[in-house]
Amino acid sequence: MAIWNLGSINADMVYAMPHLPAAGETLAARSLDRFLGGKGANMSVAATRAGSSVNHIGAVGPDGEWAVERLKAYGVGTSHIVQAVTPTGHAIIAVEPEGENQIILFPGANRALSQDQVDRALSQASAGDILVMQNETSMQAEAARLGRQKGLRVCYAAAPFNADAVQAVLPYLDFLILNEIEAQQLAQATGKQPGELGIKDVIITLGAKGARHIDGDTGAVSDVPALPVTPVDTTGAGDTFTGYVLSGLDLGLTVAEAMEQASRAGALMVTRRGTADVIPDLKEVQAARF
Repeated sequence: MAIWNLGSINADMVYAMPHLPAAGETLAARSLDRFLGGKGANMSVAATRAGSSVNHIGAVGPDGEWAVERLKAYGVGTSHIVQAVTPTGHAIIAVEPEGENQIILFPGANRALSQDQVDRALSQASAGDILVMQNETSMQAEAARLGRQKGLRVCYAAAPFNADAVQAVLPYLDFLILNEIEAQQLAQATGKQPGELGIKDVIITLGAKGARHIDGDTGAVSDVPALPVTPVDTTGAGDTFTGYVLSGLDLGLTVAEAMEQASRAGALMVTRRGTADVIPDLKEVQAARF
């Protein structure tokens, strides 16, 4: 099978800060690194490193060829990434010593995706493949609708959270992944708890408390605990978790097995500074001792 990711591609400019700046504060950074990032690119790299065949559907600007080459080097399928006239998306990320971060995001070319591009890409998908999206690109609802029509397993990672964007894709979803705050926001917007939305599988990430799976058919709830690590940078940890979960499902693991493996990948990833470029591969995840 395969994973199709309608996903963002960003340049992540990561500034190491003595602390996160307060409003009106001018603060000198201790260092600057540029990484491949964007929730979509992170998930594509994570799922590829976990062993899946991943096709990325996205866009970069005239300045973004390096990002496409980086994805290709990691084994991600890039034939459905187009070049737009809009600059490549980028994120300005401030990280304090304890690993917490603040992010300013410029969507750029990620919002330049077209219906024709999505149609051409998904015409090559097969029933049973996984389609995943996040709220950093255009064409989310259109892709979700087409994915459902083609018999794909449609997944949505509800970040950055926007209630209207989530509700636009809800009718087509088989799988929803969101964090604890996003779950509360969605419940306020819909008047329903995540397990009552008619979605077969819902995963709520709980930060240091781990993650929770809700079976939409039976209502059964199961938790996977977080692993004890000292984080140095939490940027991209959720994307790593999502990519590993989807790869696990793609390769035949149960939801519980996929979540356990994804938890290990996320725990290992937060001990490194960076985003897509430092996502661990499956051998590292399996060999890690916590």
